Amino acid sequence: KMPLKQYDLFILDVMMGGISGFKLADKLRNDFKLSTPIIFLTAKTGENNLLTGFNVGGDDYIEKPYSIREVIARIKALFKRNAPMLEEIIQIRDLEFHLSKKMVLIEGNPVDLTRKEFDILAILLKNKGRFISREDIMNKVWSDDVVVTERNVDVNIARLRKKIGTYGSCIKGRTGYGYIFEE
Repeated sequence: KMPLKQYDLFILDVMMGGISGFKLADKLRNDFKLSTPIIFLTAKTGENNLLTGFNVGGDDYIEKPYSIREVIARIKALFKRNAPMLEEIIQIRDLEFHLSKKMVLIEGNPVDLTRKEFDILAILLKNKGRFISREDIMNKVWSDDVVVTERNVDVNIARLRKKIGTYGSCIKGRTGYGYIFEE
């Protein structure tokens, strides 16, 4: 299970089994003190339901029928409005990874990473505990007009391991699987 604070967005239906979306949103805001955006996606129409959705902490309320394109557009708009609130910081002991600031700190000291090393670390940390293939890393880090091989990934991983010191041993490679970040 992922901790609730690691989610970027909650999409809730008002009429969910076990607990209503309104009650869950209220719990997320008041009991867990989360500021993660919440969108209600529901068949419950009417001004009272809409107002209840906003009063319990919803950021948007989308009534059925809706198109997937509309939902995606509203999600993008919500993320754009909340970008400063969505500063993603991944912390592992004394290592802090600041996605939007493009910065890595170890014991409060900045680590000088190249763009490729930073992007590789981002992929591994966001998928912590899961193997990412060399091919996936190549496709996400290098543009299509650049010719790279799996060896480029290995070289960048080796440099990255060295630069992040003791945390370098958390990056493990496995033939046929790729790389994983494990504590």
